Amino acid sequence: MHGPARAVGRKVWRNGGHSEGARTIPEETAVALTYNGGTYAVMMATPQDLRDFAVGFSLSEGIVQSPDDIESLEVLPLDDGVELRMWLAPSKADRLSERRRHIAGPTGCGLCGIDSITEAVRPAAIVTPGRSFSPQQIMAAMQGIPPLQAINIETRAVHAAAFWTPARGIVALREDVGRHNALDKLAGAVAQDNVCASEGMVLLTSRVSVEMVQKTAAMGAPVMVAVSAPTALAVRTADAAGITLAAIARADGFEVFTHPGRITLGGTARGVVHVA
Repeated sequence: MHGPARAVGRKVWRNGGHSEGARTIPEETAVALTYNGGTYAVMMATPQDLRDFAVGFSLSEGIVQSPDDIESLEVLPLDDGVELRMWLAPSKADRLSERRRHIAGPTGCGLCGIDSITEAVRPAAIVTPGRSFSPQQIMAAMQGIPPLQAINIETRAVHAAAFWTPARGIVALREDVGRHNALDKLAGAVAQDNVCASEGMVLLTSRVSVEMVQKTAAMGAPVMVAVSAPTALAVRTADAAGITLAAIARADGFEVFTHPGRITLGGTARGVVHVA
C-alpha cells in the first residue's frame, strides 16, 4: 500500500522560463468496503487513516449505529487497492443485506451509484440543540486548520475536515483527496475517541454539498463551518436538520445561512453576515 503522497518528476514552463524537478502530489487508491464477505462500496481515497474511514463511512451510511457494532476490522493491502474488511453482528448483517448496494465513488462525487432519487436526497438526521459559539471562536477554529494539514502542506491538493471544541481546540483533523472521504474519516475518529459531537463544530476546507450536511448530521454536530459556499439544497437540508451552517469563512468573518441563534454575537461583529 502506497503512502498518502509521493514525489514525481515534472517539467515546468512558467513566466517564460523552463525548469524541472520533483513535486509531491497526493496518492489515490481504490478502497473496497466489505461487510461479512460482501462488497458494499468501492471509493477512491487517500490511503491514510483507513480504519477511521471504515468506521466513519459505516456510521454515515447508517450501516452501524456505533463503532462497537463492528466486530472486526482489517485493513488489507491488495495489488490494485485496499480492502477494508469488516464483520458485523448477525442483527446488523441482516439489516445490511436488505439495503446493500454497489457503488463506485470517484473522489469528486459522494453519491455515484445510488439508484434512487429518494435515497440521494434523504432527510438528514435532526441534531440536538448543542451549544453556542462566538464569532471569535469560529474564526480561531478555522485559523487552526492550515498548520495541521500535513498532506496539504506537501501537496496543496487535498481537503480537510476537522472537529473543534472549546475545551480541546481541534480534537481531530483528517485529510483526503475526496472531501466526503475526509469527513467520513473525521466521523470515524471522533466516534472512536468517544467525543460528544454536540459539544463542538465540524470545520471544512471544501464547499458544502448536501452529502456533507447529511454526514455532519449523522455525527450529531450542531454547527458546521466551511471556507466555500454551500449549495441551495445543502442550505435547505441543514435548515431542516437543525444545523447551523456557516460558510465562506475568511480572515475577516463568515456568513451564516441557517439557525444563526447558536452564534452568540454579543453585539455587532464586523465581517460577520447573517443570511436567513
